[in-house]
Amino acid sequence: MSFQDYDIGIIGGGIIGLATAMRLTQEYPAYKVVVLEKDSEIATHQTGHNSGVMHAGIYYAPGTQKANFCSTGGQLLREFCDERGIEYEMCGKVIIANTEEEIPRLDDLFQRGTANGAMGLEMVGPERLRELEPHAAGLKAIWSPNTGIIDFMKVSHAYATEFREGGGDLLTGTPLRGVVRRDNRLYMETPRGEITAKHIINCAGLYADSVARMMGVDPGLRIVPFRGEYFSIKPERANLVNGLIYPVPNPAMPFLGVHFTKRINGSVEAGPNAVLAFAREGYKKTSFNMSETFATITYPGFLKMAMKYWKTGFDEQWRSMRKSVFLKSLQTLMPEIQMDDLAEPGAGVRAQSIDRNGNLLQDFAISQTENAIHVLSAPSPGATSSLTISRYIVDIAKNSFGLAA
Repeated sequence: MSFQDYDIGIIGGGIIGLATAMRLTQEYPAYKVVVLEKDSEIATHQTGHNSGVMHAGIYYAPGTQKANFCSTGGQLLREFCDERGIEYEMCGKVIIANTEEEIPRLDDLFQRGTANGAMGLEMVGPERLRELEPHAAGLKAIWSPNTGIIDFMKVSHAYATEFREGGGDLLTGTPLRGVVRRDNRLYMETPRGEITAKHIINCAGLYADSVARMMGVDPGLRIVPFRGEYFSIKPERANLVNGLIYPVPNPAMPFLGVHFTKRINGSVEAGPNAVLAFAREGYKKTSFNMSETFATITYPGFLKMAMKYWKTGFDEQWRSMRKSVFLKSLQTLMPEIQMDDLAEPGAGVRAQSIDRNGNLLQDFAISQTENAIHVLSAPSPGATSSLTISRYIVDIAKNSFGLAA
């Protein structure tokens, strides 16, 4: 078997693709597996721009894959890191209700988190909140001690190392340009030439729907990129935040609202908002890709979504344009934060799946077709859940691909 001929090809070298590749080589070492990553480095997009939060599983509707995968995934991730000496910190998180209208939603979150197995949740009042986060303000809050922070890039590199040590091939700088079915195999067209595999696992993140269509599959959705913009808190003011400080989110939206995030390196970020990006890798406000933008705005599902959530979209765009509006959102959580405390803006991009009816997918979306598995939606808490997602994918592959240990 040459380096161009494999049993399984994984498209995408982000944290989900690498976790899946690692698990395949661990459980099925006789099979030849390759990961194709279009960039020169692994995990440079959603994984590399991740906020680094290890979620406890509070937000998700009980019974969904997010709810089922998150709490177990966090435990498995910590065990993995303990065994390999990867640093993390269980700094905890508060979710704060600032108005009487938000308290019923906060109570609902507490019930959700409890049902989902999020450990140690505590409903607290203003006095306990001040003990946990002395500079935060609110009427009532959820304290989640089982929420932590980590560098998911380090985790991804650990997955990649174990994958390669298990005999897998990781080909960076290898974009997928096309897939052709021939002779009961899948021929992946790349700058390295044709790379063949019996099966493909599509973990292409921002481009997962495009890869599905490249394979002749109608995914029934389109990935629309949303840029999350944030500011760093000046180092001399980072002591305002002990851990993670979040608002009560809008239950109709998959975004968690502007919040404060301590990073594993000790820095603190404030944000992000959620604005439409005009490129799938649109990390800057000036980023623009004509064909990707045209595909987004002409997609019927996007148009229906825009009609449904136009006011929310306008508010997010306004907050993006006006730093003072962004600051005001932060001050609802921490009144003493000031404009001079905000520095070094940055951004990430979320691959938000939208169906034809204009619904924002709230759960993971993993489907299978002939000789393939497609991870069509795996945003937050995808990184936290990467080991449980990989186990789920490999279980599907075992049955669908007929894998034998």
